[in-house]
Amino acid sequence: MQPFFEQHPLRFECTGCGRCCVAGDDHFVFLSAAEAEAIRRHLQLSPRWFRRRYLARLEQGELVAASGPGGRCVFLDREEKCRIYPVRPLQCRSYPFWPEVVRSRTSWQREARRCEGINRGKTVATGRIRNLVNACMAAEAD
Repeated sequence: MQPFFEQHPLRFECTGCGRCCVAGDDHFVFLSAAEAEAIRRHLQLSPRWFRRRYLARLEQGELVAASGPGGRCVFLDREEKCRIYPVRPLQCRSYPFWPEVVRSRTSWQREARRCEGINRGKTVATGRIRNLVNACMAAEAD
């Protein structure tokens, strides 16, 4: 059986609302070491200051972005815009095309209640969605 996103065209257009950048205490932005280094360089910070201010480790050792007040992404500026957009991590680049979101119509529509860009704009090519889903799955396996 084909995945939901291969059976039904999905439309998405980011509106820049920033809602996907605010989560609860049990949600994290996972980072690879390479992603963290790219962000550090983009922000032009010393490794020590960057680690102290922007990174955290979970109990299992995973590297994540530190949480800001109210679950805001620590990389959002005062206007709710991403300060690291050109070097944002895979988790951010691939949203909303995460495996758990595109697995069914129900999960896609549930996420649409949080994200006003879902079901808006042009249809996203199935190949692009497949590539993003596969990249997410590969990152989870690491």
